[in-house]
Amino acid sequence: MSRSGRKEEETLIEMSGTGDDDISVLTEIKTPDSAGEDLNGPLYEINSNADSEIRSHSEGLSSTESTFLITNHQRIDKNLQSKDSVFFCDGIRRIDFVLSYVDDPNKEVDRKKSDRRREFEMNLQKAGLELETEDKKESESGKIYFLKIHAPWEVLCTYAEVLNLKMPIRSNDMEAKADNPLHWLIRIFKLPYNVMNPEDDYFTAPFNKQKQELFKIEDQSKFFSPATRNRIVYYILSRCPYGVGEEKRKFGVKRLLSNGTYTSAFPLHDCQYWKLSMDGKCESERYTLYKHWARFGKFYKEQPLDLIRKYYGEKIGIYFAWLGFYTEMLFFAAIVGFFCFLYGWITMDESISSKEICDNDIGGQIIMCPLCDKRCEFWRLNSTCEPSQYSHLFDNVATLFFAIFMGIWVTLFLEFWKRRQARLEYEWDLVDFEEEQQQLQLRPEYEAKCTHKKKNPVTQEMEPYLPITSKAARFCFSGATVLFWISLIIASMIAIIVYRLAVYAAFASIMENNHTLEPISGLLTPQLATSVTASCLNFIVIMILNFLYERVAIWITDMEIPRTHLEYENRLTMKMFLFQFVNYYSSCFYVAFFKGKFVGFPGDYTYMFNSWRNEECDPAGCLIELTTQLTIVMAGKQIWGNIQEALVPFVWNWWRSRRARNSPENLYSRWEQDYDLQIFGQLGLFYEYLEMVVQFGFITLFVASFPLAPLLALLNNILEIRVDAWKLTTQFRRPFAAKAHSIGVWQEILNGMAVLSVVTNAFIVAFTSDMIPRLVYYYAYSENEASPMSGYINSSLSVFDISDFSDLSTPETNEMNVTLCRYRDYRYPPDHHKRYHHTMQYWHILAAKMAFIIIMEHVVFVVKFFVAWLIPDVPSEVKARIKREKYLTQRILHEYELTKLQQKLAGKEHCAEVAKQVQATEGKVQLSAYM
Repeated sequence: MSRSGRKEEETLIEMSGTGDDDISVLTEIKTPDSAGEDLNGPLYEINSNADSEIRSHSEGLSSTESTFLITNHQRIDKNLQSKDSVFFCDGIRRIDFVLSYVDDPNKEVDRKKSDRRREFEMNLQKAGLELETEDKKESESGKIYFLKIHAPWEVLCTYAEVLNLKMPIRSNDMEAKADNPLHWLIRIFKLPYNVMNPEDDYFTAPFNKQKQELFKIEDQSKFFSPATRNRIVYYILSRCPYGVGEEKRKFGVKRLLSNGTYTSAFPLHDCQYWKLSMDGKCESERYTLYKHWARFGKFYKEQPLDLIRKYYGEKIGIYFAWLGFYTEMLFFAAIVGFFCFLYGWITMDESISSKEICDNDIGGQIIMCPLCDKRCEFWRLNSTCEPSQYSHLFDNVATLFFAIFMGIWVTLFLEFWKRRQARLEYEWDLVDFEEEQQQLQLRPEYEAKCTHKKKNPVTQEMEPYLPITSKAARFCFSGATVLFWISLIIASMIAIIVYRLAVYAAFASIMENNHTLEPISGLLTPQLATSVTASCLNFIVIMILNFLYERVAIWITDMEIPRTHLEYENRLTMKMFLFQFVNYYSSCFYVAFFKGKFVGFPGDYTYMFNSWRNEECDPAGCLIELTTQLTIVMAGKQIWGNIQEALVPFVWNWWRSRRARNSPENLYSRWEQDYDLQIFGQLGLFYEYLEMVVQFGFITLFVASFPLAPLLALLNNILEIRVDAWKLTTQFRRPFAAKAHSIGVWQEILNGMAVLSVVTNAFIVAFTSDMIPRLVYYYAYSENEASPMSGYINSSLSVFDISDFSDLSTPETNEMNVTLCRYRDYRYPPDHHKRYHHTMQYWHILAAKMAFIIIMEHVVFVVKFFVAWLIPDVPSEVKARIKREKYLTQRILHEYELTKLQQKLAGKEHCAEVAKQVQATEGKVQLSAYM
């Protein structure tokens, strides 16, 4: 449903006259007989008498050597018009798009570019667009030409019908939603009504050029919003031909940008972001967005989604709606996670396991086996006192509760988002928007590169296609490239593991022999030092591989030649996400599910590549190391992302415009101000989604190890919304407006991660934390009824006779004169007839872990599916509004057709009566003459 104009009585706008012949039409736009036969797409030619005279005088001139092409409008003095205006020099026609270029007629290359521009601009005029060139002498630098483009009413109407745009037909007569009784409590978070609702509610219908009187056209210049206008113009620009000579088959402004014919193409912001436009006809919506949305001081305010959609288009509006909703839902997860962490903090001193490790009579008397070969020494268990205490913060009974809670939370998040999305689809006229409509709009690159043609079974028109052999070869090459890069990530991960194994011995040797480190030796253990340095190194490798793979992924996706923009984005999304998934999460998967699981025992250690002994977990468990790894990678990525998104564009824009900002206004025009800004690009939104989805994986896949992850994500997202808003409003050119009725393929990715998160968290609780072994000991092996958990540490450590060490593992020194040492496992002692074999307690624990995984997964999945079934995807209120709008639209169209038919029949009857009267009169005359 669209909101446009002021709300008035429910009346239809009728145009003067009773027939189509009475409607004044300035131009007649003709479409090709077959869109498939025209390689240039739906290019329309203007055959009106009004424009033919103008073209006859300007056909041979390029924009660099022609005067301004102004038709049917009185020209005003340029010195009287503000350069901050978004209108042509006549002050009437709006600038819908701007192209810029640098021209040197003395260079051969520039002469060829000039010929392309002349042909391209002439074809734009044939398509009905009006052009006006700003000479380089008028620019601040004195080198750049700016070509301003305006789409007249007739062109907008034609393409609104081609693109099936919905426009308002009458006011919405449905009752507004009742106010929240607690509205006064959340008043501080609200924005002014005119900012939140810039347009009134209207029922809408697909625009029909021949039925304009049906629509609420109060002012033709404001009927189509600026975002809609720039979308239509870009549609024409992307399909307009420019080729001369051998380039006759080439078309589209994107190719002209890539070959340097034009330096930029962009729609204009409507004003400077820090002040209102000096032209009263400019809406100054950019200033409103900055004042109420993009400022960091407004972080606690709601987002003006309708204004965002109106200014930037539905695609960007959907992203900010999703990001805002995701942040709201994170609030509840962050609160629960914080209380789980608080529970661990409060009960930290009550942990019997930590007390036993820290006790000098228990942990101080337990001598542990060396953690590396040769160079490492025997050590006392109480040396890991502080890490074991901090491990309890995240490894307690609240961890289990939080893992189950997050499995349900992620389902509620996805289901409630579907409802929110359905409401936006209705409010933003996207209910009938189908992706299949976009499938009919081929990418210009696809049309240019595919020389073969075949008949489309749907449209019955000839269109280009890619042969199956070529498509298969491209897919094979693309798949091989993706597999190669994933293998490269795995290889880098193995290299990090080798680093961990290689440097652990060095850290252990340094910390044991360096007395200056004794004050922090209790906190900074060799395991923790190795984990922290390896995590930092892993983060650096991740950033380097990301930088390289982004370019590779775009290159191989271009090489595949996807058919439509939707297909292009989906393919690139899957490649990038698959890579990011392996790149960011592989180290966490290693620590969670592999480290300490395949160690062996002192008499028979397991080695990687027969050279490096596999890592062991701390006696307190591997969970604290997983928490460290997750914190460093997640926090590092968020900090680096914010630096990239905010600081880099700011510095770059400051550098480009440092001189121009000090220039007088008459030398620094609106188009030059925007020209100095950064380019958002068609993939700008893609990277924003990717960043948030990777974060979503961190807080769902491994949240059982770090309950504070949702809180970190919440704080980041509160900042992320304002950073994205600030950079989009102040640091970037205005993006091309585009429609989107959902977040696209990201929805399926989120659903897949939600299912996977249940499995990963169940395995983390079972195999990474010590919860299951403690519970088995509590219920099956405890011998002290007064304190059931006392003796657990001794029970979880096995005994080893150091005489059974292999030559490779025997320590070089034995200053403690140790004969027996302990290690983390459940094996029989050396004096048992099943020496070093697993005990029954090990098998009981393993059975309990598997049973826990099965039970937890089934419980969470049952609850997830029940919640998904219980919550309808579309609210009942929205369903009623959709039905009401469809009913009303059909009735109005039916009444319109009926009225037209009645007028037509009345006209025919009137003609028949006149003919009868004429015949009767003629008969009387003949009879009189005869008599």
